[in-house]
Amino acid sequence: MCTMMATVGMAKLQARLFLLFLWLTLRADMLQFAAATIQGYIGDRDIICPSVCRCDEDFIYCNDRGLNSIPSLPPSASVLYLQNNHINNPGLPTSLERHLAVRVVYLYDNELDEFPMHLPPSVRELHLQDNNIRTIPRSALARMPLLEKLHLDDNSISTVSIEDQAFADNPRLRLLFLSRNHLSSIPSGLPASLEELRLDDNRISTIPTHAFRGLTSLRCLVLDGNLLANQRIADDTFSRLSNLTELSLVRNSLQTPPVNLPSAHLQRLSLQDNALTHMPRGSLDGMRRLQRLDLSGNNLTTLPRGLFKDLDSLGQLLVRGNPWHCGCNLRWLYDWLHARGNSITVRGLTCHGPDRVRDMALTELTSEMEECEVVRTAGTRDRVGGGGVDSPTTHTPPQGSLFTLRSKRPGLGFPDSGLDYTLSSSGVGKSLALNVKPLSHSSVRVTWSVAQPSSSFRLSWLRLGTGNAMGSITETLVRGDRREYLLTSLQPRSSYIICMVPLPASSENKGAISGDPDSDEALVCAKAETSDLSPLEEEEEDEDPQQMTVLPLAGIIGGATAIVSLALIFGIFCWYGHRTGHLCSRDHYTRSSSRKSKNYDDYIESGTKKDNTILEIRGPGFQMTPMAACQPMQPKPLREDYIIHTIFPSNGTGLYKGVNHVSNAGHGTNRGYREGGIPDIDYCYT
Repeated sequence: MCTMMATVGMAKLQARLFLLFLWLTLRADMLQFAAATIQGYIGDRDIICPSVCRCDEDFIYCNDRGLNSIPSLPPSASVLYLQNNHINNPGLPTSLERHLAVRVVYLYDNELDEFPMHLPPSVRELHLQDNNIRTIPRSALARMPLLEKLHLDDNSISTVSIEDQAFADNPRLRLLFLSRNHLSSIPSGLPASLEELRLDDNRISTIPTHAFRGLTSLRCLVLDGNLLANQRIADDTFSRLSNLTELSLVRNSLQTPPVNLPSAHLQRLSLQDNALTHMPRGSLDGMRRLQRLDLSGNNLTTLPRGLFKDLDSLGQLLVRGNPWHCGCNLRWLYDWLHARGNSITVRGLTCHGPDRVRDMALTELTSEMEECEVVRTAGTRDRVGGGGVDSPTTHTPPQGSLFTLRSKRPGLGFPDSGLDYTLSSSGVGKSLALNVKPLSHSSVRVTWSVAQPSSSFRLSWLRLGTGNAMGSITETLVRGDRREYLLTSLQPRSSYIICMVPLPASSENKGAISGDPDSDEALVCAKAETSDLSPLEEEEEDEDPQQMTVLPLAGIIGGATAIVSLALIFGIFCWYGHRTGHLCSRDHYTRSSSRKSKNYDDYIESGTKKDNTILEIRGPGFQMTPMAACQPMQPKPLREDYIIHTIFPSNGTGLYKGVNHVSNAGHGTNRGYREGGIPDIDYCYT
């Protein structure tokens, strides 16, 4: 019994040992297989790199290789350089979308006609510029939900080829470049996350109100080289871009800056190469963070006072390429620049007029600017600088002397135009008597006297409009030693208010109005009315335009008649000479005189048009030239001597040979015929 139990226990032990051995064997095989698999995978990571490319860790350089398709890439690739090849859409393998480590793809300057469809969903930066992509489908962009930067410059994308809500599945898109395409309007459905948008060199002509709706994160907007004009930009288009720091509108057709520009955070404003003729006062208000302003290449002649009152951070002012008129209209800018000193860099503020200061920088006109005064709108003293209430803007280049300003709105506090002012005095003890006297329908004599000497006088005159409406003011400075002034070129049957302000002689008060600056007592005004035109003057004025019209017409008719007469006389003379046959022409030159000229040509003298077809003639030609010199106005002789020149064709046929005759060597030229005994020139008498 004991032996039997021992035998059974031994059998169970053997079975258990066999099972344990079997389990250990299987476990070892599994571990070996796993180790081999891991080793092979690691080996693949270390050695797989396309033979035509260069790999530097995770950076794969396959650019400028002339590739038509993308080769197999290692799984660890994160940045793909595939630019400057010939890769087209069929050359993008579907396996590319399984490379989940790819972050940046450079595919610019290839031959893509459509937006790539099989890019990895992990792509964050995609460069597709300089291809021929025509459409932007939403399905292609939806495959890249992590996309942050998209470059589509230099393609063939139009506004209608961008699918609606194409960027709806790209909530992280921060940068979008669509420069140099075929866009006619701002693309719709742009993501709210966008921070930089470039649409330069397209065909955008209209920007509606809702164009930038929702783009509160936009910081940089470039619209250079489009067809934008003020009339096609909605008033509140840019006001929605509250966080905008850079706005570029270069190379458009703007006449003034767009209204309601965002001012809170704007740092760079570029308006060069437009058609700006006027900068409205207030167009730059609130731009306290503006650092760079470019107004180059426009048609600006002046800037309104106070335009830069809020530009405390301005460091660069670029204004070259404008016809600046440097008169008293820019005195405020002169003072403002000197007050800023070296904190601002100015480029191109060079005077274009008047002639006495042409090609001079505004900051160099110290003596000229000292003659000016700074006048506020209500006749009050103005602080030197960019702030405060400002004088009116000069819209066109001032006419007359250097410091005569013509303004659209009055710059002085004129008295009530309904009163009749004859004499007044200042309110600070300096009396001034002003008298005006109309001399004719277009001139008024102004005389004055002062109790104390003054350095100069400001003389202003205002023509009243219909119903005593305010017209335009003309202002000028008169030297202090003068006591009369003649106003000319006035309108007949018009009422004028003429005012004068004495300027103080002391240097400390230079640039300010004498007297109390808060009152109008410094102004002395008088009213004058020009007379009507006399009947004789009206008749003369009516006749002058007629005379000015008749005189040029008479000159034109007389000149035309003289030209026709000369042509007729010359034609009769030529006809008579042709009939008598005694006019000297090109075919009557003597042989001695014509042979001396380098332009002698047998073909022309024989009446044959010279061109290459003369070399293909099939028969001989002749030239007959009279031996005697031309004798004008003599009877035609009965006998004339002629020289006959044989014109030999270049194909070997001639006067003495048939077409089928084989010519000897050298008989293709005149020299060959002479060597064959054939005379080059024969004499014949008639």
